[in-house]
Amino acid sequence: METFFRYNWMVREQWYAWCEDLPLEELLRPRTGGVGSILKTFFHIIDVEWSWLQILQGKPDGAEDFEHYKSLEAVRQFDRKLRPDVEAFVLAWDTSMEKKAHIDHLPNGKVVIDSWGEVMRHVIAHEIHHMGQLSVWARELGKEPVSANVIGKGLIIPD
Repeated sequence: METFFRYNWMVREQWYAWCEDLPLEELLRPRTGGVGSILKTFFHIIDVEWSWLQILQGKPDGAEDFEHYKSLEAVRQFDRKLRPDVEAFVLAWDTSMEKKAHIDHLPNGKVVIDSWGEVMRHVIAHEIHHMGQLSVWARELGKEPVSANVIGKGLIIPD
């Protein structure tokens, strides 16, 4: 579990660096697909990651408003603010948590039960999905996207 969270964080940081060369107007420009803009996509990724892990722990997941994070630096600060909570939970993960039940009572009265392991993998896949959208937008801007390759990132050191 930890390896793919570290992968997502590493690639996210590479995307932040990639964004440094873009004017703010491009970072905020409405795009086709995703949640709208490049910056809003980063904000959404960070918020969803933190919110799901808060929910699993039975903690409140207070909603933040993107209107307060309309610069690359503001989004990075938002990430730095929430990452310690996320990282602590990820580092504390063990196999006994894999099949714990997450029970979600929907507004329509339906009850959905998923395992914590499913939720964690959803969070990982959610970010990877949005990184794919960023890659499409990068190509639309005529720029090379950040590599999505897991191999070569040094995430697992061989014996």
